[in-house]
Amino acid sequence: MKRLAHLHRLLTIWGILASHRIDGLLPTSLPASLRVLLYFFRLHPAWWWPRRRSSPAQGLRSAMEELGPVFIKLGQLIATRRDLLPAAVLDELSHLQDDVRPFSPAIACRIVETEFGRPLAACFARFDLGVLAAASLAQVHTAQLFDGREVVVKVLRPGMAQAIRSDLGLLLSLAHLLEMRWSEAQRLHLSRVVMDYENTLLDECDLRKEAANAQQLRNNFLDSNLLYVPAVIDGMVSSQVLVSERIYGVPINDRAALDAAQVNRRALAENGLTVFFTQLLRDNFFHADMHPGNVFVDLANPENPRYIALDCAVIGSLRKKDQVAVARIGMALTQRNFTELLRIAYSAGWIPPGSELDELEEALRRLIEPLLSHTIAQVNFGPTLLQLLDLAREYRLLVPTRFVLLLKTLVHVEGLGRNLYPDLDIWSLSRPLLSRWLAEQIGPQAFMRQVSASLPQLASMLPELPHLVHDSLLQGRRAGEQREAQETLLRQLRQEMRAQQRRQRWLIGALLLWLALVTQAQHLPGAPLLWLGCLTLPWL
Repeated sequence: MKRLAHLHRLLTIWGILASHRIDGLLPTSLPASLRVLLYFFRLHPAWWWPRRRSSPAQGLRSAMEELGPVFIKLGQLIATRRDLLPAAVLDELSHLQDDVRPFSPAIACRIVETEFGRPLAACFARFDLGVLAAASLAQVHTAQLFDGREVVVKVLRPGMAQAIRSDLGLLLSLAHLLEMRWSEAQRLHLSRVVMDYENTLLDECDLRKEAANAQQLRNNFLDSNLLYVPAVIDGMVSSQVLVSERIYGVPINDRAALDAAQVNRRALAENGLTVFFTQLLRDNFFHADMHPGNVFVDLANPENPRYIALDCAVIGSLRKKDQVAVARIGMALTQRNFTELLRIAYSAGWIPPGSELDELEEALRRLIEPLLSHTIAQVNFGPTLLQLLDLAREYRLLVPTRFVLLLKTLVHVEGLGRNLYPDLDIWSLSRPLLSRWLAEQIGPQAFMRQVSASLPQLASMLPELPHLVHDSLLQGRRAGEQREAQETLLRQLRQEMRAQQRRQRWLIGALLLWLALVTQAQHLPGAPLLWLGCLTLPWL
């Protein structure tokens, strides 16, 4: 039944892509081996009767909307990469960040009433039926509380969890198939990647988790001039509805509004990188869905603008040792120390034993070193990323699946920086941030901090120290007495075993002697052999 469901979904995807004529985005210079893709689309009847005449870019956006949340999320990620696709395509995909087709406001109202268990009029002084924003998993309405506060009401789209499980189930089946037939898929742990992504998306389908994440992120940046997180309204959170403070800012990708407000773009870009490193290093709690639809700018201070973070459903974190390894690799990159970079990666277990480290270091140096002296606008991240993946495949490097969210966040951060201030020198800005954090974590400061943190515990143990020493000595003496008793018992057992063995030998010797006498008296054969046994047995 599951295979039939997957087959039905595959046919649906084929039909949707064909009906929107997505093949129009494929380059005409495709090699012969890939030209079959063009004919594949045209084999479907829907290609001959398209739903509406539109540009290929508009068709791609419409197809992703129709295919559902998994594909919308993919489109949001691609929209941040201005170096991967033509501007017309990326402009269309950017609408997937906050301009997806909404569902009926009447349905939203029913969901709110069901979740809160009371009529809408008892929840809000005013509830606006107009949709403020519609995204892949939810849509947002504005409202007013009875105390006059303006709020936004986020309502989850109905049936999201089931749609996600269906599409990710299809991808998981394809991943299993690839892992059975392709060794590279096994090395990349494709199944694990798909399952982790499914868990991430399903977490977004529970707005209570988003509320908890938003509160934690807000607490991490209280009174900060870098980032503001809207407050969640107490008592107005459920699995499908989230009510939070309404903010007034400018979307990060609204260049005209930023320029009209005379926002210092350089400061904004540098603050964005600082926010990312602060979340990753100081808090180990980073917003992992920073596409432009979730990032706004507070215009209160244009010379030192502050970010506003929305939609905290996807949050990432690393294990402590991985966090330190990432920071040390970043520091090694800023210092152009590729030998240290490989040593850190090898210690972290990302490079398999027996790898040709000299060759790998030279390959990395050729690929990455030219990028380290360029601004973000001069770095072509798309081809570089593909070459890095080719390098990882060639040397069978092991990329942990827990880094998927971090890599996704880095793509978003790079895309935002490229759009805001192309001359941003990410390497010079990163070096002091990484250096300061590493000094706090693994330097003398970290040692003294750990000692200081342990002092109260040690001080509380001092009154008990004589008793602990006495108990330890007493246990040691008892252990020694037990060892002596055990050794004495073992000696006794050995003596008893030797005595028993002697008794057995003499008994067998006596039996052999009696048999020898009997056989000799009866003149039977075998008597000499029995006499020999009697003579040799005591010596065995």
